[in-house]
Amino acid sequence: MRHETRNVRPLRTGIAALGLLAASFAAQAADIPPPVHKAAPPPAPIFSWTGFYAGLNGGSGFDTSNWAVNAVTIRSRGAMIGGTLGYNHQFGSMVHGIETDLDWADAKGSAGCGAFICETKNTWLGTIRARVGYSFDRWLPFLTFGGAYGHIEATSTNPAMPNASKTRVGWAAGGGLEHAFAGNWSAKFEYFYTCLGRVDQGAPCTTSLLASNISLKQSVFRIGVNYKFTGPAW
Repeated sequence: MRHETRNVRPLRTGIAALGLLAASFAAQAADIPPPVHKAAPPPAPIFSWTGFYAGLNGGSGFDTSNWAVNAVTIRSRGAMIGGTLGYNHQFGSMVHGIETDLDWADAKGSAGCGAFICETKNTWLGTIRARVGYSFDRWLPFLTFGGAYGHIEATSTNPAMPNASKTRVGWAAGGGLEHAFAGNWSAKFEYFYTCLGRVDQGAPCTTSLLASNISLKQSVFRIGVNYKFTGPAW
């Protein structure tokens, strides 16, 4: 019996020591703060070109006017500045829209008409155009086409030739590149070719056999800044 008692006492002591050791580890584990799991970052916003916008534009116009009566071609150039209104709608990566603008212009030039001087001037120009583009997120290359209208003044030092001052309607076509750079702001570069027809009767930009007809064709290079009135991300 004494032998069994001697064996039980060390066993009890070991069990008690293990219990104390386990309690110590449990207390230390309770003091360890739980791990912090960082939330996944939100997905990057996807820019949408959909919405109404307005802006300012400026650039240069390079005109060519043909005076049938003197078989003279007058080339002119001048500054342009004005405002823009438009609307885009995006389907996937395709962007369709309509845009209108009206610019003050100072494109004028003159040339000798025999013993006299002839001058052509474009004082303002407006367009109403469709735009079709393909979106690369915040980059938008586009094509544009539609109607154009502007004011043409034609004068000559020849007293036998009456001066003309008329508003004419024609067409415009071109393309450009637009980039959304800060929130709802975007900047663009565009080129379009306009044809305002003739001061007298006739289809736009056709060959004239009438002495008084003066035609006007124009290449327009512009930059612009637009502000879109709807949110940039959807």
